[in-house]
Amino acid sequence: MVDELDLKILELLQSDGSLSFTEVARRLKLNESTIRKRVLALQEKKIIKRFTAIIDPSKIGLNTVAIVGIDAEPSMLLKVAQKLCEFQEIKYVALSAGDHMIMTKILAKDGKELSRLISERIGTIEGVKRICPSIVIEELKD
Repeated sequence: MVDELDLKILELLQSDGSLSFTEVARRLKLNESTIRKRVLALQEKKIIKRFTAIIDPSKIGLNTVAIVGIDAEPSMLLKVAQKLCEFQEIKYVALSAGDHMIMTKILAKDGKELSRLISERIGTIEGVKRICPSIVIEELKD
């Protein structure tokens, strides 16, 4: 699987995915080629799924963040979850055990846009039984 060096590389990249191979190598006192090979191997093994930018939603006009639990007809669970993955506003979709069958994270311009999304789009998906939104007041860790 992974060894201690892989874990150190992953920790650095998780804290700052824009670090170059050269910078990771400098911090770990290793050769750049060693880091490059390790990162490529981690990508091939699907341990590193992708590199991405984490944004501050409010700085691009998305001032409402909601964690939304969704319950579905059991026979429609996967179809509902797959449909939710198609929505640009929904940034996270997971099947879960607990209070709700599906958990999502939604970014919207404002409460009105969130309400429209929930009632007019999510609520009309075949198999959706219940939608339980919770507005995020402040994210402390992302």
